[in-house]
Amino acid sequence: MSGNDYVKYVTEQFVKFIDTPKEARKQRREERKKDRLPLSMRWFGFLPMAFLILIKKKK
Repeated sequence: MSGNDYVKYVTEQFVKFIDTPKEARKQRREERKKDRLPLSMRWFGFLPMAFLILIKKKK
């Protein structure tokens, strides 16, 4: 991929982003945030979740 192709791709993506309405961009951002896993699971996997389940079972 040459530099010119990369500039063309970035320009196309930027124009597509700018052409979408602000409300649609905001809604898409909120949907991505909602579907995201908790920070502890993203960083450490399922180990923190296993500990939480274990602690809740003991209570």
